[in-house]
Amino acid sequence: MSNRKIFSAIGDLFTVFGSAVAASRAVEAGRRPRADDLRNLGVEPAAFDRIGRRF
Repeated sequence: MSNRKIFSAIGDLFTVFGSAVAASRAVEAGRRPRADDLRNLGVEPAAFDRIGRRF
């Protein structure tokens, strides 16, 4: 594995982790997460809108 692939994988890891933190903070604050953060996590933004609350 070349250095370029290793650094790319590390960068992707930080991107996904950052998106997870941003999305979780948005949900905790009662806001909708940014579409880019949802896509980085593998969630389609339209699908997120269909999620309902069950309390």
